Amino acid sequence: MDVIGGKWKALILWELENYGVRRFGELRRGLPGVSEKMLIQQLRELEEDGIVTREVYREVPPRVEYQLTELGTALNRALEPLGDWGRDRIERIGANRVHPVTT
Repeated sequence: MDVIGGKWKALILWELENYGVRRFGELRRGLPGVSEKMLIQQLRELEEDGIVTREVYREVPPRVEYQLTELGTALNRALEPLGDWGRDRIERIGANRVHPVTT
């Protein structure tokens, strides 16, 4: 749970799974509401856990790219049932708001 704990890690994994290699700014734009400090912290933790790689290109301006490792891809596959459960729950909640269940 430590590997994916927190509000942003699963969303970072999803972003990298769906869009592949991403630069820091692209990740930040893809995750509205995340602060720069929090995104840096979460990416560092994911890198330490071997879930993402960070590639630094010695250019001006510097370019840094993040992508999933094989372990990160496997983690995303393991999380798919949880994502399915969440989508089903959102649909049920939405349906209940349109047609409230009376008891």
